[in-house]
Amino acid sequence: MKNILLIATGGTIASRPTADGLLPQLLAGDILRCVPSLAGLCHVDALQLMNLDSTNITPDCWLAIARCIREHYDDYDGFVLTHGTDTMAYTAAALTYLVQSSAKPIVLTGAQKSIYSEDTDARRNLFDAFLAAQDDALFGVLLVFDGRVIAGTRARKTRTKSMNAFSSIDYPDVALLREGRILHYIREDKPSCAPVFYDRLNPRVFVLRLIPGMNPDVLGLLLSRYDALVIESFGVGGLPCYEQEDFLCAVRAWSDAGKPIVITTQVPHEGSDLYVYQVGARVAGTPGVLQAQTMTVEAVVAKLMWILPQTYDLSEIAALFEAPVAHDLLLFS
Repeated sequence: MKNILLIATGGTIASRPTADGLLPQLLAGDILRCVPSLAGLCHVDALQLMNLDSTNITPDCWLAIARCIREHYDDYDGFVLTHGTDTMAYTAAALTYLVQSSAKPIVLTGAQKSIYSEDTDARRNLFDAFLAAQDDALFGVLLVFDGRVIAGTRARKTRTKSMNAFSSIDYPDVALLREGRILHYIREDKPSCAPVFYDRLNPRVFVLRLIPGMNPDVLGLLLSRYDALVIESFGVGGLPCYEQEDFLCAVRAWSDAGKPIVITTQVPHEGSDLYVYQVGARVAGTPGVLQAQTMTVEAVVAKLMWILPQTYDLSEIAALFEAPVAHDLLLFS
């Protein structure tokens, strides 16, 4: 039997009702006792790393999780991380950059209802996560939810209440889980080298969602407080011109300060392409301006936080950002 480490961090799966709403209170052992069938699947050890509503998860939490995996990496065949659903996609993306080339599965899961609820999805999701964590064909950071195995850089929460809460954005599910069996859609060779762990993140990344008529002065207000800016633009991407160049001037100020801007789209699927329209092409050549293309916003944010501690050189930032990591960036041929 495989040896799997459960790392518990809180979330709905570990919550109980209080006078003010659900609050994570159950510990890792409490969660495991609710799924006794795991004893016949693999050997499980449990570690309670934190017990947070995932709204309260921060980049420091991502670093703590990565450190925990690093400290126990040689002792286990795989890892299961229980986590709240609201920021699980961000954590999955962040761990993909912090723990690279892992030949062992690092599986995130959670639930839309507490594991103590009669109609919960928690017991199935937890069993499926351990099933994935002990599978010989799976590796790297994955998110398991509602019978789906999703690459860590492609996951997004797309439903707030339904059991099928997560989608794989513009990339196929890695596998499906049905009645204790795994149907593999994508099979890849495992990394043959040792995993690479990173221990620094820069959280000074801001996401700005454009709305029609937005005052470009907001970019200047953000410049002194943040080291990178992600702009969620309209359609395939671009910046308003309003018969003047205020937005372009604001972008150039970021460039002159040596700080990158990534332009992505508010549209859920198919990514950005700044060269389709004049409103995009006129900004695309500005030094330090990058485009997300097919990357999710969650992956863009996590990747920038991972890149910035390594370099503040705009050309080096661009090179790292445009180098695909674990299917985060799908390049058109």
